[in-house]
Amino acid sequence: MDQLIDQFLVEGRELVQQAADDLTALAGRPDSAPLIDAVFRAVHTLKGSTGLFDLQPFGEMLHAAEDLLGALRKQQLPADTDIIGTLVLCVDQAARWLDAVEAHGVLPPDAREVGLRLQTDLRRWLAPAGSAVPAPVEAVDRSWLDPFLAAQAGLPEGGLVAIRYVPREDCFFTGDDPVAVLRAVPGLCALRLGTQQPWAPADAFDPYRCNLIFEVLTTAARAEVQAALRLVADQVQIVEVARRPAETDIVRDGAQRSLRIDAGQIDALGNIADEIVVANNALAHLAAQVRRGVTGEALAQGILTNQLDLDRLVGRLHRAVMRVRLMPLASLFRRFPRLMREIGTKLGKEVVLAIEGETIEVDKSLVDGLFDPLLHLLRNAADHGIEPAAARRGAGKPARGTIRLGAYRLGDQVVIEIADDGKGIDPADLRRIALKRGLLTAEAAAELSDADALDLIFAPGFSTAETITDLSGRGVGMDVVRTAVLRLGGRIALSSLVGTGTTVRLSLPVSVVLSNVIVVACAGDSYGVPMDMVVETVRVPAERILAVRNGRAFVLRDVVVPVLDLAALLGQTAGGSRGDLRLLVVHRPDGLVAVAVDDFTDRLNLLLRPMSGLLVGMPGVAGTAVLGDGRVLMILDLPELIG
Repeated sequence: MDQLIDQFLVEGRELVQQAADDLTALAGRPDSAPLIDAVFRAVHTLKGSTGLFDLQPFGEMLHAAEDLLGALRKQQLPADTDIIGTLVLCVDQAARWLDAVEAHGVLPPDAREVGLRLQTDLRRWLAPAGSAVPAPVEAVDRSWLDPFLAAQAGLPEGGLVAIRYVPREDCFFTGDDPVAVLRAVPGLCALRLGTQQPWAPADAFDPYRCNLIFEVLTTAARAEVQAALRLVADQVQIVEVARRPAETDIVRDGAQRSLRIDAGQIDALGNIADEIVVANNALAHLAAQVRRGVTGEALAQGILTNQLDLDRLVGRLHRAVMRVRLMPLASLFRRFPRLMREIGTKLGKEVVLAIEGETIEVDKSLVDGLFDPLLHLLRNAADHGIEPAAARRGAGKPARGTIRLGAYRLGDQVVIEIADDGKGIDPADLRRIALKRGLLTAEAAAELSDADALDLIFAPGFSTAETITDLSGRGVGMDVVRTAVLRLGGRIALSSLVGTGTTVRLSLPVSVVLSNVIVVACAGDSYGVPMDMVVETVRVPAERILAVRNGRAFVLRDVVVPVLDLAALLGQTAGGSRGDLRLLVVHRPDGLVAVAVDDFTDRLNLLLRPMSGLLVGMPGVAGTAVLGDGRVLMILDLPELIG
């Protein structure tokens, strides 16, 4: 059952997002029949899926939405703004209920009340002028069951499930073939046909209108029956005639972690696994040679060759597994439009969320871990950034504020930006607030640069809000956001222009990857530096090192490159190496710079892990890696150390 509901949640969110996107497009093209059809199909499919579980208010609400969309398809109603708005409320509620089912396994306690209210709102549009609103769907009629059972003879012993299927009269036009639907039900053992209405005379007979009722008995379990009939769940009644062993209800210990994986990726993993088996067999052959007493160059060469093969295969396996874990940001980004509509309504502001780069793929751990930080940033942008409509008009801006949520790849990093076109942040205001709250002295506040003043926003307990609301202003937020981003191995930065808007930029690793690391010795310790941070490594005779003011430099292919000591950057005492200097040459925005180390000791492929616990956010450290002997190697972020 858990696997079934996991699939329901994945497909349900896709259908809700599809319906929301199409309704947004429909608002701009209300006469678009393809868009109305697309929304109808999404709602119809989701409604059928809810029939698999005890989610009756959910299915009844979607049934009402489907009826309203059916009227739009038949052009019985115009797709005006108010009707589309009611459908958007329904889709938003569907998204909230999916979240509730994922978190708790059941709908919220107020689901029936909320569902009936939305049914009433949806069906109001279907009521003729001056007439009563059609009543929401309620109790089911089971009077058909006893007569049906009484007419059966020679039924199998044990539990049975009875089905009454009353197809919609227009089912042929919505893609449902009643006979094909019933054929999908396993274990059929009895069938009775009836009619919904008396048959019309031959000259008035409509062959495209379904008038049948199907009553069926099956030996299959209820869950199998529900799965087979999920797309017509609103048109069937399912009753267990004799109680089967108790079935498990929907009980979930929090959200299940699952991935949808392309079959080709599974095939690739299988191929790598086959090659690893071959390499392992070769290793067993070498072990057998050692037991027989074989030694010498041939054995050493065999071990080296086998090690290289395993190294290559482990690298391929790791990359393949990382590709499996990649998923598009769309699954994260598409959760925000509904929430931003709700936030805008609470604030009384017109806010539109523009999304870009949702096809960028990142590791699933990022998708799981970024929801709360991004929601907080978007909420802050709407609350503190976007001005009220009157103030925006006074500033010559459109009444509707825009918040842009975008992503793009930058090397092996993904950059996510949240930018608003609001009032921006004045560094002078931040200095004043910090001074007022005792976070800075007057002298320190006066010496603080604008960039450093903006960084105060990330200080624990710092808030620009004057009042406490349910949206913000509790003094807890941006420091928590920074901590969450650092925990994911990323960095966060903020820029702002008064009167124009604010941009928050998150830089995160796309995935946990094997990094090619050069191991260096410095002041008696070992450190790793990712090779993609290093332009080149050089050995320079001491006599080529020139004194320049208070520093040192050397000439590399006619370019003067300043030299820094890694020990000094780390706050350690330099080892005082003699002879040639070992230098790591790295890029800096203003050119090249060389970092002196005591020695180059090794070059390894290592699994880089972001810092955690008390070490989160340690400047100049990209992460850690575990060496073959069990030691932990600190991996340095040289560009950050150099500044």
